[in-house]
Amino acid sequence: MPSVIIVLVILVVLVFIALIKTIQVIPQASAAIVERFGRYTRTLNAGLNIVVPFIDSIRNRIDLREQVVPFPPQPVITQDNLVVNIDTVIYYQVTDARAATYEVASYIQAIEQLTVTTLRNIIGGMDLERTLTSREEINAALRGVLDEATGKWGIRVNRVELKAIEPPTSIQDSMEKQMRADRDKRAAILTAEGIRQSQILTAEGEKQSAILRAEGEAKAAALRAEGEAQAVRTVFEAIHAGDADQKLLSYQYLQMLPKIAEGDANKLWIVPSEIGDALKGLSGAFGNLGNGATGFNPGGPGGSSGGGKAAPPAQRREEPPVD
Repeated sequence: MPSVIIVLVILVVLVFIALIKTIQVIPQASAAIVERFGRYTRTLNAGLNIVVPFIDSIRNRIDLREQVVPFPPQPVITQDNLVVNIDTVIYYQVTDARAATYEVASYIQAIEQLTVTTLRNIIGGMDLERTLTSREEINAALRGVLDEATGKWGIRVNRVELKAIEPPTSIQDSMEKQMRADRDKRAAILTAEGIRQSQILTAEGEKQSAILRAEGEAKAAALRAEGEAQAVRTVFEAIHAGDADQKLLSYQYLQMLPKIAEGDANKLWIVPSEIGDALKGLSGAFGNLGNGATGFNPGGPGGSSGGGKAAPPAQRREEPPVD
């Protein structure tokens, strides 16, 4: 009786183990490779799957999601014989679980080595300056080669990125000095351009100021001349309207002579010929005044005393004309 119980317990355990082996649950975005007696049978997809226990076995479980793998820096020689260290990041996805399992022993290691060799081929045809400025070109070329080579492995390379490109230390120092010199050069050029523009604007301002000043002076001179002409015209009209005689004109002429001689810079004074006529007019005027005073007779018809004789008229003296 106890032996029967032991057998039953063993059978229950075997049935339980068989059920566990039979039912296989595959998570989403995953796949499993099933082998029967060491030979590939089928690929289990996500969900509940039934296999033959103790006959079928799970060889490999593969994640079908996109994977990101960073590779360590790799020394690469450029066309101008400079060694640069390049870090790469690969974004790949398994599209065929069977090929990824049986076509290559380790697809991660295969992708890494293929990336290194491809990088050396691409960078070997570029100089350092082009390498530093052609990341997109390098990424596109590297992705094309990797995608073509890994297609038969059931791998799809979605993206390749160069994480860092590190030239030698001496080259970095030289590049920093060159960049500093270029910045200093651009700063000096901008400063010179600013000074030049400032001088141009200053000259333009001075030019406009001089033009405006000259226009103002010209208008002021024109207004001044117009005013003087108006004054002369007014005096001339007043003289004609007052019917001034020669004696008044001669007196006014002599009053203007001192103004003609004013000024410390007047070294030579030329006497105009009209001054003789003015002097003759004034001498005649003063002679007439003298004759009227001498011929005054208080005893005459208009005087207070009578019977006196009138004085003889004074002799008119002719003044020689002044040259």
